[in-house]
Amino acid sequence: MAWVLSGLALPHRLLSRNPFHGCDVAETDFFHHDDVVAVLTTQPLDRVLDYRAPEGGCFAGAFVEVPLGPRKVIGVVWGAGQGAVDPSRLRHVIRVLDAAPMRAEMQEFIHRAADYTLTPLPAMLRLATRAPGLGDPPAMRRILRATHTPPSRWTDARHRAMEVLNAYGGLALTLAELTEAAGVSSSVVKGLIKQGSIVEEETPRDRAFPHLDPARQGKALSDDQAAAATALCAGLQSGAYGTTLLRGVTGSGKTEVYLEAVAECLRQGRQALVLLPEIALTAEFLSRVEARFGAQPAEWHSGVTMTERRRIWKMIGQGGAQLVVGARSALFLPFQNLGLIIVDEEHDTSYKQEDGVLYNARDMAVLRASICDARVVLASATPSLESWANAEAGKYDKLVLTDRYGAAVMPRIGVIDMRSESLPSDRWISPSLQQAVNERLNRGEQAMLFINRRGYAPITLCRACGHQIGCDHCDARMVEHRFLKRLVCHQCGDSKPIPNACPACDAEDRLAPVGPGVERLSEEATSLFPDARIATLSSDMHGTARDLKAEIEAIVAGGADIIIGTQLVAKGHNFPLLTLVGAIDADLGLQGSDLRAAERTFQLMRQVAGRAGRAEKQGIAMLQSYQPEHPVIRAIVAGDEEGFWRAEAAERQQAGVPPYGRMAGIILSGPDMQQVFDLGNRLARNDVALRRIGAQVFGPAPAPIARIRGRHRVRLLVKADKSAPLQGALSQWVGQLKLPAQVRLAVDIDPQSFF
Repeated sequence: MAWVLSGLALPHRLLSRNPFHGCDVAETDFFHHDDVVAVLTTQPLDRVLDYRAPEGGCFAGAFVEVPLGPRKVIGVVWGAGQGAVDPSRLRHVIRVLDAAPMRAEMQEFIHRAADYTLTPLPAMLRLATRAPGLGDPPAMRRILRATHTPPSRWTDARHRAMEVLNAYGGLALTLAELTEAAGVSSSVVKGLIKQGSIVEEETPRDRAFPHLDPARQGKALSDDQAAAATALCAGLQSGAYGTTLLRGVTGSGKTEVYLEAVAECLRQGRQALVLLPEIALTAEFLSRVEARFGAQPAEWHSGVTMTERRRIWKMIGQGGAQLVVGARSALFLPFQNLGLIIVDEEHDTSYKQEDGVLYNARDMAVLRASICDARVVLASATPSLESWANAEAGKYDKLVLTDRYGAAVMPRIGVIDMRSESLPSDRWISPSLQQAVNERLNRGEQAMLFINRRGYAPITLCRACGHQIGCDHCDARMVEHRFLKRLVCHQCGDSKPIPNACPACDAEDRLAPVGPGVERLSEEATSLFPDARIATLSSDMHGTARDLKAEIEAIVAGGADIIIGTQLVAKGHNFPLLTLVGAIDADLGLQGSDLRAAERTFQLMRQVAGRAGRAEKQGIAMLQSYQPEHPVIRAIVAGDEEGFWRAEAAERQQAGVPPYGRMAGIILSGPDMQQVFDLGNRLARNDVALRRIGAQVFGPAPAPIARIRGRHRVRLLVKADKSAPLQGALSQWVGQLKLPAQVRLAVDIDPQSFF
């Protein structure tokens, strides 16, 4: 859910351009002791709070600790105080935190992002302060440095220890780091300390990241790659904002191209950010960064330890991190001098935050870059229609790589007509695909079987009464996860053991799995290919991101013959031995009424097909389809990407939907279904503010998943012209509604899903 408003009307001033009157977001003045300052906290309040500046004063943008009732909370000095409270009644800021002040451009970014997404500013500030221990005093650690004093006696172990220290070029190491790197015991190092060859020093625990060297030689580029890299570097040299769509076929070397732009950014002394859609992609990518620049960058995602998150957050603000590789939330880090943002696989749906604050990281990247005069590179083999349309309209620059790098060539794509295949009802790998897999195995090559379903089976059905086991808290069927021996709800995460008897009719041994998931496909592949080494990749089958990375690295090294996976395997992986991809159910994404169904199916099938033949041998992709004559399937096979985008754009333009129109979703939820529907009907009837800008309201209607975590959900959809001032009208429209205590309202600007 979004940052929701519960029990009160939405304050319109929270949604205006600068809702906190008297606070200048561009202000950099110093406030002296006892001056009145306005502090924005992360608490769910509809205003800033006035305080007196602490002893020693503070700058605008300073991170501070302030009293709020009996508590102490973190906030940011947002500017001069509003003066609405008698100064004699004001409390003092407790202290200024040991962190670089928030820059004016970051304050503006938070304001404008809040305005666009209709999110209260405190919620947006919470995104920008998601690091633990910001209020903790600086911690220290003991580090070791080499001196010019040799020991009285040399041993092999002492030589190794001193060589490691000297090899790090003056960078300090801890005792644990030195003993591990040199392969010596701690007693060897302590002996060198006693001899004066090594000294111990106290240093802040949050240290700068190793220097990245942009002068190191990168990989040799093809002519097309070199031309694209030159164009990106020229944009950076201009010093002005701009966005470039870097479109290249799978395997064309887009990463090496934009790493040259990163190198140019670092040469200018500015910071760079690379956004990746999936944590599992980072292992290979970080290795490529280290090969190019000689050191690892900062890494920001949910798998990073809390200690490291604090270090990254502070070092970015102090300029101690040149390059950050991260998930979408990295956009809200306190960059000191951001010059470049790369959004890799920019079409990926995981860039849309669907919980808490609802935002699209691709769009927010463009917004942030426009504020700080940075460049944006949107990289994809199958760009989103929004980015394609912006490039066609001239709003974005466009660079195209048409060939794969080196000797690799594009895979051939074919369709297996499942209507003519002889296949038992409990099997999903067709005889044609089975034969193709066997051919690859006999040649010592790898094959991939792709299905976009997690778990063993999406439905568990009672053959006695027809009951389908659902979640107790959601209107969703529970998915069998046989490896875990549990049924799992993919909406709320609840799980329970797989029962022996039907919960509806108590019939025993009559429950049957219906349909395939990745686990069931793995079971079938084990039966069909008993001598093959099979690796199954799914986001919920590995305990940690580290385990998943290790599995992928093993596959790259040839540790599996058959790879079975969900859409996780379609995102940027390079398996050199993989020459065959089989898509089990290419029609799956075409079902339903999602306006982006055709686009997403096209992107997913082209991406997963692109995993094949990325080395010397040409690959082939085989799509199992019950609708081989469907226009999307035909477009995928034909490879006419430009034709597909133009046809899809024409349909969207005629319908007046994104990217040629605007949409917003309103989600009302509460424990009482009738109460939520009544509120939805009241909103729909009182739509004067929306009709004034020519917008239409559809609904209310039950959400496709009408109950999640025990809360009933009702949706309304607003559709407007591209140029309509939608946010202001929405603010007035929902602001008229007084919400009961247990009812929540969320606004989703530019919805990407309609669940």
